Amino acid sequence: MASMHGNSPKTLRQDLLAQRKQFVGSASYATTQATILANLTHFLADYDEKVQSIALYCPIQDELDLRPTLLTWAKSKADKTLALPFARPDKHLEFYTWQEADLLIPSRHGVPEPDPNNPRRSQVVPDCILIPCVGWSESTAGEKTQYWRLGYGGGYFDRTLAQLRKAKPNLLCVGIGFNWQKLNDAQWQAQTHDEPLDAMLTESGLVITY
Repeated sequence: MASMHGNSPKTLRQDLLAQRKQFVGSASYATTQATILANLTHFLADYDEKVQSIALYCPIQDELDLRPTLLTWAKSKADKTLALPFARPDKHLEFYTWQEADLLIPSRHGVPEPDPNNPRRSQVVPDCILIPCVGWSESTAGEKTQYWRLGYGGGYFDRTLAQLRKAKPNLLCVGIGFNWQKLNDAQWQAQTHDEPLDAMLTESGLVITY
């Protein structure tokens, strides 16, 4: 579905966002959405022991809304917490615990964010980060397959992940996307500063790098 390009990530990003808008309005979207959310529920069950805290996101620009599924998960277990990212001026993300009724403040990019000064919500380093993809790709080196995320181009995610992985080497970072968003090498290749995802969750299920 994604079309061919010269090497402009900006044009590619715009095309993918337009395609996502079209896809969300299509007849097949509801089924795809339900399948991904069911796959997310399977993932939460499979990784129950490894994952106590999950960072999610407030959906913008037709991103998949994972909040109802994750709230159900967090409410059903005593020891589980959810967190949302806060974008610092230095283009790093911090994560703060989140509950359903919390007041969120729009960032300058229009993303609803937690209030970092709320004394009742602590900063956390999550066990797992769920991150929406504008596009994604896979690359294989030897026996190892890696997954890569094309985002909005701000670099917040790569900077944050590089830092968090030093503090928490077993951090699980899962890209959320659709099969049709998968890009080939002619369309886009990850750069040296890009941080790989640990797994990719789509309507086909979870694919993970070991």
